[in-house]
Amino acid sequence: MLFNSYVFLFLFLPVTLVGFHLIGEKGYHKVAISWLVGASLFFYGWWNPAYLGLILGSILFNYSVGFSLLGKPHKLTLFLGIAGNLGVLGYFKYANFFVDNINVLTSNNIIFEQIILPLGISFFTFQQITYLIDAYSGETREYNFLHYCLFVVFFPQLIAGPIVHHKEMLPQFAKDALYGLKSSNLAIGFTIFIIGLFKKVVLADGIAAYATPVFTVAEHGIYLTFFEAWSGALAYSFQLYFDFSGYSDMAIGLARMFGITLPFNFLSPYKANNIAVFWRRWHITLSRLIKDYLFNPIALSLTRYALIKNYSSVSLFILTILLPIMFSYFWVGLWHGAGWNFILFGLAHGTYIVIYSVWVKIKKKIPAERAIRSTVVANLIGRTITFLAVVLSFVLFRAESMDGASNMLTAMLGGHGLSLSPLLIGKIGNVEQWLLEYGVVFHGMFHNNAFGENPKLGITWVMALLLASMFLPNTQQLLHRYRPALETYEKELPRLRHRWIEWRPTIPWAFFTFIIFIICILSLTQTSEFLYFQF
Repeated sequence: MLFNSYVFLFLFLPVTLVGFHLIGEKGYHKVAISWLVGASLFFYGWWNPAYLGLILGSILFNYSVGFSLLGKPHKLTLFLGIAGNLGVLGYFKYANFFVDNINVLTSNNIIFEQIILPLGISFFTFQQITYLIDAYSGETREYNFLHYCLFVVFFPQLIAGPIVHHKEMLPQFAKDALYGLKSSNLAIGFTIFIIGLFKKVVLADGIAAYATPVFTVAEHGIYLTFFEAWSGALAYSFQLYFDFSGYSDMAIGLARMFGITLPFNFLSPYKANNIAVFWRRWHITLSRLIKDYLFNPIALSLTRYALIKNYSSVSLFILTILLPIMFSYFWVGLWHGAGWNFILFGLAHGTYIVIYSVWVKIKKKIPAERAIRSTVVANLIGRTITFLAVVLSFVLFRAESMDGASNMLTAMLGGHGLSLSPLLIGKIGNVEQWLLEYGVVFHGMFHNNAFGENPKLGITWVMALLLASMFLPNTQQLLHRYRPALETYEKELPRLRHRWIEWRPTIPWAFFTFIIFIICILSLTQTSEFLYFQF
């Protein structure tokens, strides 16, 4: 069941919402939680009822292990719990990938049935692994089974996040204020949801019509032009941006309608002026999980070891920065998918982070660094470099094969030459001969027709979404005064200078939201899945 479908909007959501609050208002809080757990399981089972047993088994297994760890923390119990989770995840998500690579390396023909990836398995698996680790560390004391079930299966964030932490969610379920429909929560939640729905069905799905054909052509081995490749890569970058941003908003908005506040998972990452800030704003909860449960423990252990051994500064850098970063981002890439393109995506971003870390150290030795780092020009350069590096990496993220990714990247880096419009022939004087001497041809900037029949319209879409992602306020800023999510990011993105732009529960805002909702409903003629559902 998709958030952007009629059955969800006009049947599942209103029935689930009204039922939960009506039951809760009568004081039957356990029944209300049970109702929401049941609805969430129905939502998950809508995709494939066969996998209901998987998620229920995962809940029972992890709750039992967690309960054991709360009673008597033991490393073996924790190890078996984590191994069990990773074993199930590895089978469903990576078994085919592993067997395929074994066949290539050994020239064997091991036949392994194609495994269908259960939706959201990466999200609910890692969410429960963190619960086990915290139970072992004594950071949680939750014994309520119903609350734990809702923590895992709450439908707004079940399929594609955010990856919530138990200490963020479980205390909310125990509050009496949660039960009973409140007009403020309904207005705030509905507004956020509609903003997200608009991003998905209008913006992301609209630009997808220009991104998909380019990558399809690349997969068929057709040499793309420089402009086709870049246009397709930019189009996909904005498709992914507004698709993921839209889902994140919808998840937060839906949860708020039930009186539950989720953490932000997306915060205008294309406004980042360096790659470190990008990852603090893109898939925030995944970055947090990797940092807290992977990078920090590894970096701390290696730092202690390096200091004991009294290593040189270069060795110290390799052990405490290079290795932890590359190892962490290797897993970031593998988390996103079972394919070498995803692994290379993660390693590319690990390399970006390492380069940025080196640059930070170099900058400290530049006398004028403090004077130039806050200038508009410096920020613009940093934002441009970061954005272009991310766009290049998203080619690996989107491509269906390494050959397709190689075709795209080669064209983007000028490997297929440069083709300009034939309308320029005879109109640019001596420059034409000079360009010809350097291998430039005049066959057309989009002569493969990969970017659609009307490239100008596609370019208009790309430019419009570029401006929107770079300069328009985000949900956090629009609804700042109502604290739409758990965290605030005042340092990252301060409040809007013109406060009148911020959302208020007024008639003009209600009318504007209603118009956006109507536009979204009219755009639901062809529903499409969210891109992060595949992870």
